[in-house]
Amino acid sequence: MTQQQDAATAQAWTALGGPGALLERVSFHGPAGLPARLPVRELARATVAACSLAAAELSAARGGGSGRGVPAVRIDEGAVATAFVSERHLRIDGRPLTTFAPLSGFWRTADGWVRTHANYPHHRARLLAALGLPDDGGGAGDAQAVRALAGILRESAAEQVQERAFAAGALAVAVAPPAAGPAGHPLVESVRVGAGVARPLPPAALPCSGVRILDLTRVIAGPVATRTLALLGADVLRIDPPRLPESPDAHADTGFGKRSARLDLAAADDRAVFEALLATADVVVTGYRPGALDLLGLGPEALLERRPGLVVAQLDAWGRIGPWAGRRGFDSLVQAGRGIAVVEAGPDGRPGVLPAQALDHGTGYLLAAAVQRALTDRAQDGCGRRLRLSLAGTADWLLHGLRPAAADPHDPADVPDPAPRLAESDSPLGRLRHAVSPVGYDGAPAGWARPPGHWGTDAPVWL
Repeated sequence: MTQQQDAATAQAWTALGGPGALLERVSFHGPAGLPARLPVRELARATVAACSLAAAELSAARGGGSGRGVPAVRIDEGAVATAFVSERHLRIDGRPLTTFAPLSGFWRTADGWVRTHANYPHHRARLLAALGLPDDGGGAGDAQAVRALAGILRESAAEQVQERAFAAGALAVAVAPPAAGPAGHPLVESVRVGAGVARPLPPAALPCSGVRILDLTRVIAGPVATRTLALLGADVLRIDPPRLPESPDAHADTGFGKRSARLDLAAADDRAVFEALLATADVVVTGYRPGALDLLGLGPEALLERRPGLVVAQLDAWGRIGPWAGRRGFDSLVQAGRGIAVVEAGPDGRPGVLPAQALDHGTGYLLAAAVQRALTDRAQDGCGRRLRLSLAGTADWLLHGLRPAAADPHDPADVPDPAPRLAESDSPLGRLRHAVSPVGYDGAPAGWARPPGHWGTDAPVWL
């Protein structure tokens, strides 16, 4: 590794509480890709390297290193670049995915720009209602809705639109310049909870074999984390509410290795099923807006009280401090609100974007790393853990904590060929072409044990 590459990975590993001596196990090879003004390459490879090192550490603790200590970590940067845009590479029977809906994007306002997110039908309906526009449900009326939305936004102030959307439960964020310094969001927060005795996991070839994970996440960051933990052997069961449908395409991209069930956690019968699952779970990963699960009695304190020794990992968009804590958000909106869109703006002044949903993917790999480090530490002390990460914390790190390693971050020749980093497999959804996992250490699995299935169709039971 170069000194700069070492610095980025060391920052991530230190934030995770990892032993510094293990950093010498990490090496990189291959073209990096993901050129941008901001050090996206460094963020991507550092988060994957930290996740891989956490897997190697836990694998060694479970005998996966075959007595040779912590396995070496070798990161193919081309695989990292490919995986960070996995949704662009996925094909289902040759069909590419739909990533952004017509009403999602940047829009000119009377005094600047606003970024909207309306990929889900309920978000589209709320956005149009907040601005006093009719909703025909999409489809043939999309062109008319786009014209109407553009017209009303051109006559409105960006922050006014932002606040009207927030009040209506919709998603729109005024494009803002980057702050002078980080907002104080930690990259990773880990708190030990309770007391206990050592709880070592039994010997296993994969670091997460036999680990039971309840996945209460949606969209990209949380599902990337649990997709990675599933690759590493965990029994991951995703639970969704029946009346909040998921995008089939998003689920296809992040559903590898996992099963998916639907439970209404406000209904007595379904709640009883969930509580039975929780009783033998090792990890609960949540990705809903802060406070949403607390209303159901499923906040971290309540979960840890009912299941001592549990690892509870919380992910949100805007962090848990400041005036935006508790607001809904997605990667694209955090890029706009934290100043990334201004830094990456084009020569015409139009806001720009990162070459990948890097906040989502990077935070996902950090979250998977944090869970594995928590399991390693729990084996020694038996205590539960409360983990917290946010897209805003990752954005602050990108903006203020990282420096580009490459002399010319815009070198167009330094782009990896994705073909060697893609694989094909059959699934209940059809024939898939997909990115391989970038997680790399000696003994790492080559692929997932199962392909993605249809959303919400598995039984809510442990394997």
